[in-house]
Amino acid sequence: MLQLHTKEILSDYITAITWSPDGKTLAVCSAAGEVMLGNIGEINKFSWQQPLQTATGNSTDCLSFSCDSQLLAAGGQDGKVRIWQVNSGELIADLDNKRVWVDKLAWSPNCHQLAFSMGRCVQVWNADENTVEVTLNFDSSSILDLAWHPVVKYLAISGYQGVKVWNGEDWDEDPHVLSVPSATGAISWSPSGQYLACGNTDNTLIVNEWGSSEPWVMQGFPGKVRQLAWSDRTNSLGISLLAVASYEGISVWEKQADESVGWAAWELEVHEKLVRAIAFQPNTFLLASASEDGQLCLWQEAEHLVQIIEDAEDGFSCLAWHPQGQFLAAGGNNGDLLIYRNKLD
Repeated sequence: MLQLHTKEILSDYITAITWSPDGKTLAVCSAAGEVMLGNIGEINKFSWQQPLQTATGNSTDCLSFSCDSQLLAAGGQDGKVRIWQVNSGELIADLDNKRVWVDKLAWSPNCHQLAFSMGRCVQVWNADENTVEVTLNFDSSSILDLAWHPVVKYLAISGYQGVKVWNGEDWDEDPHVLSVPSATGAISWSPSGQYLACGNTDNTLIVNEWGSSEPWVMQGFPGKVRQLAWSDRTNSLGISLLAVASYEGISVWEKQADESVGWAAWELEVHEKLVRAIAFQPNTFLLASASEDGQLCLWQEAEHLVQIIEDAEDGFSCLAWHPQGQFLAAGGNNGDLLIYRNKLD
């Protein structure tokens, strides 16, 4: 069960929130353009660092820490990708992509390579060499999502007609193509990298086992699949659970031993408006969901509703678990930053 630990307020709704991999720093950004860093100290008191960026009037929409927690990247409405040294707050790069809204970016989990969307392309920037390493052309549409493989150097990029996966060991190789008849919005690798989940705009979910040519296709969602979340913990088969959000509905999918069944699901029904974020607590099956209805819900074993929090009057916009799981940070549509602590810790 969670209890409110800290409440702070930014000047506009919270667009993104993330913890550094080492758990020492929380990054938050807003629709006003703010980029803030905060810390929870040894006595569990939250404090802000000097703002990395004050309100600009242009939305900042995406944040990502490097794998060593030393660098933070942010992108947004003004087309710029900014990279700061976390410890010093120094701006070390300001990459300008004029007339392009940067709403997707992610650091590689293995090195200082940053991938970010740029219209119909993705650029990969090498922080160690301070240079753009490659520009990957998706061609068929603007980029809708991107995700690095957690183990090997693959980069998946999604948009109209599916997903393309490039090999970062040789960017010149033709990408592996996973085709869909509509467009793929959200993509997410399982923690082991064995599966790639694809949420599609034709109200379907596709799960690809990497190396297999026959994906599983799940249908019957109330709308396009917007949010995907894998559990770090695995079931008896050694496979993670997959949580999926489509409008106000959430379903949880589990791989079955019977290959003819594939994946089976159960529904989590409580939210009355769009679910904006879902996330498993690290190393557990405890699932958090946040919605525009103003409810933040905890689901024990990703099945049983055990807590409803209603601290965001205008609705929740995002959430993120601390890497060790003792804190949950949530953003509100009215600019509230809410940090909850697990009572059991």
